[in-house]
Amino acid sequence: MYRLPAPARGAISAPRGGGPALIAVAHGSRDPRSAATMAAVVAEVATARPDIPVRLAFLDLSTPSVDEVVDDLAIAGHTDVIVVPLLLGNAFHARVDLPALLVEAGRRHPRLRLTQAAVLGPDPLLIAAVADRVARSCRIPLLADRATPVVPASLGTPTAAPGPLRDAPVGIAVAAVGSRDAAANRRTAVVARRLAAVTGCPAEMCFATVEPSIGQAVDQLRGRGAERIVVAPWFLAPGLLTDRLVAAAPEVVHADVIGAHSALVDVIWARYDTCVATELVLSA
Repeated sequence: MYRLPAPARGAISAPRGGGPALIAVAHGSRDPRSAATMAAVVAEVATARPDIPVRLAFLDLSTPSVDEVVDDLAIAGHTDVIVVPLLLGNAFHARVDLPALLVEAGRRHPRLRLTQAAVLGPDPLLIAAVADRVARSCRIPLLADRATPVVPASLGTPTAAPGPLRDAPVGIAVAAVGSRDAAANRRTAVVARRLAAVTGCPAEMCFATVEPSIGQAVDQLRGRGAERIVVAPWFLAPGLLTDRLVAAAPEVVHADVIGAHSALVDVIWARYDTCVATELVLSA
């Protein structure tokens, strides 16, 4: 959590509603599907807690910008805002770009307290959401032979398919954006390991922009005995990179992105609640 300096005062507050406003900050994309998906996500976030003002902003390429949304909330009289990055990794955007924007916004609005929450990361709920997308995409009840379900009951139950489709061994290629930073890619690879543990299926990590490629992951999985391959996008929204993955491996099943999954909504509110609880302790 990153807290911007602000004048000392009591517990966090808002001019109306049940708590500080929430700004959900997405990456942004030239692909309109991405912005539309993130708008749907944030609409679900707002519906979950109608007493709290919720706004969507983008770091780049889409509107409204972070500056525009912060300015609007300040003009409306808000004095406390929680900023939740809708980012799966703690990379440059979360560590440098967004904090810089919020520092500058704090200079423009010295009476406004802005608190940046942690990124979404490989949260167990998001891993469960990906497992749910995988199970629904190939219509198989993953982990059917275990007592522990693949996903929490609140996320729904995949529809099982009869016969060979259900019984064919499945391998999962977990596909993320990728980075020039090898350490960042190693941190992302934890998603494949956790998804394998949750689903009971072999999983290999691959990236849309660097190696290992999706083709390499598919070959690895087939070498491990998988007869059916499903690509699990570690993406919040569709876009040019998810299209690139489909074009690179059109012969395999591609699961949906995380999108407006109830688990994502829960994780966003969890990041918000952590900030609120921490701020209350600091203000006491």
